[in-house]
Amino acid sequence: MPRIYTRNGDDGSTGLLGKGRLPKQALRMEALGDLDEASAAIGLARAQSTDPQTGELLKLVQRDLYTIMTEVATPLDNAHPVRTLEPQRVEWLETQVDAIAAGVPVPAEFILPGDSLPGATMALARTIVRRAERRVAGLLDSGEVTNKVLLHYLNRLSSLCFAMELSENAKTGKPTSLAKDT
Repeated sequence: MPRIYTRNGDDGSTGLLGKGRLPKQALRMEALGDLDEASAAIGLARAQSTDPQTGELLKLVQRDLYTIMTEVATPLDNAHPVRTLEPQRVEWLETQVDAIAAGVPVPAEFILPGDSLPGATMALARTIVRRAERRVAGLLDSGEVTNKVLLHYLNRLSSLCFAMELSENAKTGKPTSLAKDT
């Protein structure tokens, strides 16, 4: 039986796709960790979702996150062959956000997560996606990654998570709480 562990990271480094290793605390590794965490949080939201269509959509999003992770994990000299996330995928995501948002009232102010379990898991996923977005923005700023579509996708993904939070609250019959007590 093959082992799950390799011991390669015991020295505090992680391998890139292709050649090379980086310290585990390098910005690129932090971004990969945040993207992985975003996928896990979206998986939790998918498991909690009340709508089978939402679950299928989130599964597609998780696959897109793995595409993003592949590009982030690849040094620039090898990045062109793995640069597969195109602007059309951002447009697809925008279409999904618009369709979901059209079916629910969207508050014009901040909300409090936690009105339903499925909605709360979407809120958690949104905040983790936002962190991953900030990390990828740092990689773009430093020139370690050059595909700006990654940033655009993550930005829209956080909007999708927000729309899904509102939708899940509505489907469970729970009104979304506003942050301001009115």
